[in-house]
Amino acid sequence: MHQEMQQGPQAQQESRLGSQTVGRMSEPPAVLTDKDHHYLKDALSWELLAMKKCHQLAGICQDQEVAALANRLGSMHQQHYQRLLNAVDPQKALM
Repeated sequence: MHQEMQQGPQAQQESRLGSQTVGRMSEPPAVLTDKDHHYLKDALSWELLAMKKCHQLAGICQDQEVAALANRLGSMHQQHYQRLLNAVDPQKALM
């Protein structure tokens, strides 16, 4: 473990799965499995819920700084949602 920490940024982006090294994907695979679709559906739901909660909080918050922060966080979750949606179905995304 100590040796892995000294290997630098490339080693930090990779993880070990058994004896196989798994790296970070630079772009989505051409074919998505059912498991991939379920994960993406869950991720879209989480981002949408987080976005709604942030915007709801911003609407009821009395402190303007907190409301502004909640709006920024809501916008960040909306961007994440759009990115995921664009990866799944580019024709539905607004980007």
